[in-house]
Amino acid sequence: MVEDVCDTSTPWLDMPRLKNIQSQNATEDPVKIREILAKAKEMKGLTLNDVAALSAIATPDLVEELFSTARKIKEEIYGRRVVFFAPLYVSNLCSNECVYCAFRKGNRGLMRHYLTQEEVKRETVALLNQGHKRALIIAGEAYPGGLQYILDSIETMYSVKTEHGEIRRINAELAPMSVEDFKRLKASNIGTYVCFQETFDRDVYKQVHLRGKKAEFDWRASVFDRAMLAGIDDVGLGVLFGLADWKYELLGLMSQIAHLEQRFGVGCHTISFPRIEPANGSKVSENPPNKVSDDEFKKIVAIMRLAVPYTGMIMSTRETPEMRKFTLELGVSQISAGSRTDPGGYSDDIGKENGQFSLGDMRSLEEVVQALCKDGMVPSFCTACYRLGRTGKDFMDLAKPGLIKENCAPNAISTFCEYLEDYASAETKKLGMEAVMREVASLTPEGQNLANALIKKVQSGKRDVFC
Repeated sequence: MVEDVCDTSTPWLDMPRLKNIQSQNATEDPVKIREILAKAKEMKGLTLNDVAALSAIATPDLVEELFSTARKIKEEIYGRRVVFFAPLYVSNLCSNECVYCAFRKGNRGLMRHYLTQEEVKRETVALLNQGHKRALIIAGEAYPGGLQYILDSIETMYSVKTEHGEIRRINAELAPMSVEDFKRLKASNIGTYVCFQETFDRDVYKQVHLRGKKAEFDWRASVFDRAMLAGIDDVGLGVLFGLADWKYELLGLMSQIAHLEQRFGVGCHTISFPRIEPANGSKVSENPPNKVSDDEFKKIVAIMRLAVPYTGMIMSTRETPEMRKFTLELGVSQISAGSRTDPGGYSDDIGKENGQFSLGDMRSLEEVVQALCKDGMVPSFCTACYRLGRTGKDFMDLAKPGLIKENCAPNAISTFCEYLEDYASAETKKLGMEAVMREVASLTPEGQNLANALIKKVQSGKRDVFC
């Protein structure tokens, strides 16, 4: 049983120990690496030493073996399903001075704006008109009216109904808060709570977070303890690659995951992989202190797919279409599409100079859907697990023995059929139904029967059907 206590200590992040592990595994060892890759195929996860050893891979043959193993594990656990979501920025007000971010308090070139509840409605309608069913509410870390503003915005988003439905699940990427405030957030019916440490290197963290509450390293690093104590059992973490040495950052991520598993019995639900992109008013973002190359970034995704095989992995529109396609093969299971990073950006053309960072993929949701179908993948708008209580440890208890797959494929198919019926052009519908039929054919006889039954319900006019 988890004690209901709250502190901001982070003994699980032993920086000297992690640096030592990194140093001990700094040289590529082909024999050891192949043993780790064989172990990874058992899909039981990897240790800190394993991750450090894989980070040293440099020769092309071993890189390809790493990628091949990651593709195999991704296919085995997630198949060809790709879950969609969209970020909805409600405010760019911020009290922090983070040198890499356009929202930083001292950026005088940014037009500040927070959405009224009427504007929140308008943005939600715009997302629904694209076809989205899952949204991520985001705000700079200074809310007008405090947490109540966020809670009101969530309530508004859930209240919006259009001809073809509503937002079915809202995840939240918000500033760390107290246990009591997390309890209020949980009561608003969110799905996953997301927060990025940005970097696990204390020295680098201090250099890039100059002022504001975010400058307190341990307050941020202990955020998920408070969230889980408040009853939020699905959390999403990540770092901002480009601030510190990526090899060390992976060990930091693994340490945080291990701590959550040890204390709460379940690690993170998702991991995100943002790389620093140019941001208006930030010279640091244009020349990151530890820039991560494309080749290194691909290795990062592949290594983490092996290390935490059942954890969802997210790739945003920071990256180019080409990079997103490649990382989908290596392990990414969720992506955003048609995204905007400025408050009001979906319904008003405020201008990219007011966004949090530059986007690498400006395609519409429908364009991304078409591309996925052509690549043999199946877009999914599913939110069934959240609403059936398959979250936290309950989700992992089904996922790790492979039982969740029996539901995921039919649910992905039914939600994609909804999208095709309600939003798609004739061309997209043709490509989409071809993808649906391929996916149905790949299922077990029981899965085919279930999927076909859901498809018939959707095509007869029913919506929000799932198992």
